[in-house]
Amino acid sequence: MSALAHLETIVLGPLTGRPEADWQRAPAGKWTPAQIVEHLAISMNSSAAKFEQRRGYAPMQRRARGVVGFVARAAILGLRWFPRGFTAPERTQPAPAIPRAPAEAHFRDGLTHWAALERDLLPARPRDVFVKHPRLGDLTLAEWIRFHDVHARHHARQIRERLGGAP
Repeated sequence: MSALAHLETIVLGPLTGRPEADWQRAPAGKWTPAQIVEHLAISMNSSAAKFEQRRGYAPMQRRARGVVGFVARAAILGLRWFPRGFTAPERTQPAPAIPRAPAEAHFRDGLTHWAALERDLLPARPRDVFVKHPRLGDLTLAEWIRFHDVHARHHARQIRERLGGAP
């Protein structure tokens, strides 16, 4: 089973059976649950695509990380704490309006891509292929898995808040 399979329940579970209106509900200036799901999908799919591109690369070495990257990596990957108040990188921001169905399908596609990477690439290349995260620096496949887990949990709390559930 994929290390990220549980995210389907964590992220989509609170939205299961909810009408489209609930997927589109958000305070002014905040993302809707559909946009949050799409943001997570964009992040998962884009990082998975980069690993796919690098599958055949020669062994890589991690580039040096600055102070911000070191602290961010320690907070997110080490403490599993995702700070609030940061703006998502532009390339991961969802469209202003996205219906439930495409966001949900895109998110499930991301989980499928990551399951395939875990099965096919992780055993073969656990420490010598990297994809750069905009704030954390170069991450291995396992580190990206951890990032996506922490990131999705952070946003799942926001979804529950939008739906009136516990934070």
